[in-house]
Amino acid sequence: MQKYLLIGLGGFAGAMARYWAGTMVTQRVGLRLPFGTFVVNVTGCFLIGFFMYLLAERGVLGSHWLYLIVVGFIGAYTTFSTFEYETMRELQDGQFGIAMLYVGGSVLVGFAMVWLGSRVARLLA
Repeated sequence: MQKYLLIGLGGFAGAMARYWAGTMVTQRVGLRLPFGTFVVNVTGCFLIGFFMYLLAERGVLGSHWLYLIVVGFIGAYTTFSTFEYETMRELQDGQFGIAMLYVGGSVLVGFAMVWLGSRVARLLA
């Protein structure tokens, strides 16, 4: 039962952080490219790289942190379902170039951030 409470608590915090971050970026940059979701996705990729290295590879933190941070917080914070929907909408609007820029940027920068997160964790551990 404790792991479900940790997931729920982390999920609540992740959902709130996702909404706040997406809103703040969108207010500053605008809506032409869904940059708020992009920022949330790539920072979520960094976080999962960082924490999975510490939790799974180094065993630095206890397993309860996996439920709270990775499953709960990061699971609620990242938004690939929103990413897919926004890509579909760009394609439906005839914005093939924007859609491909969004997909390519999210995948490439996201992968780079997972790698960077694991490297930073490795240096700190």
